[in-house]
This record gives sequence, C-alpha cells and structure tokens, in this order.
Amino acid sequence: MAVVSRNSGNISDVSSSVTDDPILPSLQLIYEALRRQNSSDQINFADFDVLVANCINNFKSDPRYRDDIRFLKIWFLYMDGSSDYERVFKEIEEHRICIRKALLYESFALFLEAKGRLIDACMIYHLGISRNAEPLGRLKKAQVLFLERMSERVTNGSFQKMKNDVSVDGENFINPWSVSTLKNLLQKMNSKVVEYEGYHSSNKAYPGKVALSSLQKSAKNKDITIGRENYQIRGRAGQGGFAQVFKAYVDGKPDDVVALKIQKPPFPWEFYMYRQLDIRIPEKERKSFGFAHRLHLYSDYSVIVSDYFAHGTLQDAMNCNVVTGGSMDEVLCIYYTIEMLQILETLHGAAMIHGDFKPDNLLIRYSRDDPTEDVNEFRLRTGTWGDQGLCLVDWGRGIDLSVFPKGTKFMGDSRTSGFRCIEMQEKKPWTFQVDMYGLCVIVHMMLHNSYMEIEKKASPGGGFYYQPKSHYKRYWNVGLWKNLFAKLLNSDLAEDHKKLLQSLRESLQDYMCSDQKLIKKLRDLLVKQRTSLCSA
Repeated sequence: MAVVSRNSGNISDVSSSVTDDPILPSLQLIYEALRRQNSSDQINFADFDVLVANCINNFKSDPRYRDDIRFLKIWFLYMDGSSDYERVFKEIEEHRICIRKALLYESFALFLEAKGRLIDACMIYHLGISRNAEPLGRLKKAQVLFLERMSERVTNGSFQKMKNDVSVDGENFINPWSVSTLKNLLQKMNSKVVEYEGYHSSNKAYPGKVALSSLQKSAKNKDITIGRENYQIRGRAGQGGFAQVFKAYVDGKPDDVVALKIQKPPFPWEFYMYRQLDIRIPEKERKSFGFAHRLHLYSDYSVIVSDYFAHGTLQDAMNCNVVTGGSMDEVLCIYYTIEMLQILETLHGAAMIHGDFKPDNLLIRYSRDDPTEDVNEFRLRTGTWGDQGLCLVDWGRGIDLSVFPKGTKFMGDSRTSGFRCIEMQEKKPWTFQVDMYGLCVIVHMMLHNSYMEIEKKASPGGGFYYQPKSHYKRYWNVGLWKNLFAKLLNSDLAEDHKKLLQSLRESLQDYMCSDQKLIKKLRDLLVKQRTSLCSA
C-alpha cells in the first residue's frame, strides 16, 4: 500500500447518499481536485488545502466517521500538506479516528519512513500492534517487511552508528529500543548468549504439528511440543503487541505449571536480560524479578518458558477495587509502593533499567502462610514478608547499561500511553527516569483509579517543577505522597537516585512500623485480597 498524498486520487468510494452520508460533498470536491491534478490540469494547492481542512474541521467530532477509512485518508492528505505532521497524528488520536484500524499505523509508519524517521516508524508499528489494530495479521506482515527493509542498514551498521540514532543540540544520544541498537548488541554478545543455560537455537522454523499461530484463536487444551517437552495449553495468561503468554501444564501435570511466552518475530533479547538478572541481582531479591527456565529460538518464533504466577497482576488487584466503586486502601498503596521502590533500588543498583514499568508487568506474590504482624519482619522483609510482594516481568524493553559507554544518556519514546516520562514528552535525554515515572503513574492509579496527569509550575527560586494535577484526600498521609511525587518527578540526571529511592522507601517503612495496628491492617487486607483474586 502507499501513503495517501496529494499525488494520489485514492480516497475510496464516494457513491453514497448525501442524506445518509453528509461528508460526501466534501469527498467529491477533494476527489475532483485530485483527479484534475492527475490529469495534468492546474490545481491551486492553497484552495485544495482549504478543502481538506474544511472537511477535517466539519467532521472530526462526528462519531459516524470515527472508523471511516475514507475520512482517515483525508487526514493523511491534511498531514501531507502540514509542516507539523506529529501534531496532526496527535489530533487523529485525540479524536480517535480509526485507532483500531491497521491502515492508520501502516500509513503513518510509511509516511515517517519516507521522511527518514525510521525509529519513529518502528515505534508506530509497535503502537498499532499493541492496540490489536485490525486486520492484525496484515499489520504484523507490514511490520516484518519494514524490518526487512531496515536489515540492510543494520547489517552494514556498527555500534558507533547506533550513537547517531538521535541528535539534540549537537549531542548524540542512543535510542536503546531501535532495531539497529538491539540487533547490534545481540550480534556483539552472541558468543555469550549461546552459552547460557537453557538456550536452545534452531535455524529452522517451528516444527511442531500444532501451528503456534493457531493458539491465537483457540488455545485451551491444545497440546504442543517445544524442544523435548510436551505442554498442554490451559489458557491465555497475557497478550502484548508481539507476544502472547499462555498457562501450560508440563506433560499434562496440573502440579507442574509454567508460562509460555510465544513471540513472532523471534526476540532473544528478553532471555539475555533474564540471565543478566540471574548474575547481578542479590539472592534475597531475586524472586522479585521473574525467572526464565529456557529459551527456544526458531527462525519464525521464540518461546520463553518461565514461572507461572497464579494470583494475577497489580493491575488485577486495582481492578477489584474499581468494580466495587472504590480505590485501593491507602495502607495497601503504601505497601506496594515500598515493594516497587525496593525493586527499582535493586534493579538500578545492578545497572539495569526495565523500560516498561507498569501494573500489568508486576505479578503478585503471596507467601504460603499468611503474613505475620511482626514489625521487624515487615521492615526487614524476612519470614513470610520475604515470600510476599511483587514480581517484575516482561523484559523486552529492558536496558543493560553495562553494554553502553559510562554516562550514556538515552533518547527514544516508549509510545506507551500514560507511561511516557516527562523527558520523553519534552524530547529530552533520560536514563532511570523512565522507570521512576512509571512508578509514579502506578501509585497515582492505586490512589485515584486514574492515570496521572502532570502540570508544570514555576518554582519560587526560578525554574520549573512538576506535580500531579489530582488533589489528595484530607485523610491520606499527604506529606508522604507529596514528597514521593515531588522527588521522583523532579529528579536530576546527575543525582544519586538510588539513595533517593532508598530514602523514600525507608520513610514509608518508618510510617508503617510506627504503629503495629497498621501492620495488622495490612495483613488482613492482603488475606482478603488474596481470597478476592483467587475467586476472580
């Protein structure tokens, strides 16, 4: 397919009734103007731009045309004549024009590719696939073709070329998620990766009798073979833009349950990140970061076999409160905030960044026995409190800082709605802020049942600072929350942010340990939550 532009008369069918289809006269005028241009007639582009702009303004808020492909093509004509195409795309999203249609993402990605914005084009394919835009198969095929077009550049590239992904004010920064960056890093580390325990590679396509693609439609009770193991699929446990996660019994045994993450195209980077966690994370904290047993790498798919968690995600826990019309109890919010601060403190101390820190990537862990009311065990996270907490998974956007030159800063947009840190929003360099901002959004979601919106305010001593727009309830521990958001949203690249994470964690722990009744209340809430999530 081609990007719709003023050099193409393809704006689809215009043969409908004006009564039933008020946009029709505008479409006919635009069509005739394009037809005259293609017939070598003279066309006044100023008048043509007015026709397109009028059509956009008259119908952009009309719900009848929200999913109309004809109207989407008018938007791309509008974009083609605009000097600020990013603003036009943002406006398309704001009015929710065809956001579930693959054509939106295919067209904009091709538009960006034609302008040399390859990283942004790659992110747009990611965005469309993460939204399951239809037809999803066609969009994935378009994304694969895009990667193939880029492969020639990647093959001829080098690590030094990676540094030129993004340039701001004359300084070069790396996009850690660009295709070229990841492929170059994997090529450099291939000799290490192939020696990791659990690494199984084949240059052939997946050979199983049951096609892995068939699991998308109906997975339950299907039997598949991965390597030398047989798995009985018991249902889907999660889904992303490029991968699906399934609950599976090993050899049909209900007491031997694993999670299978099946991804196309194959993606070994996540397995590399898991093995780095094995090496760098202290044993006491390792259970908070997930574990991958094996990677099976085929020419068309990759399959990661990992631990299965039966109690859902932090997002599920929040949803339980939404159903009843309330929000998570503040004591639970404090507990999970302590857990997240500890996770990031440990992870960043190991020179690693998660890059996709959000509630559906945080699995809930419960101890076999109910947690105690012991204050010291709670503070030190020992006993039942050590077996309790959160587990961070999905390392596809993970960043290993040790493979980059010391002091490297990043530019690149996660394109994850609601979780783009301030630096991404303002096109500034970032490092650990991507995870800390994600933590702030999750805390806001726990407290308010809504995504965080921020406002930029002038500081009394000059400069600016950022804070959430939402107000705090009077009966909350307002000082704790204000301090957390103020520190995390306004951290500096040069600041020792690991000490910052530690001090915030300790302030929350001090509050909880100041009164044993709070520990008892937390224990009771967790027992109740476990019952609720297990019955959901």
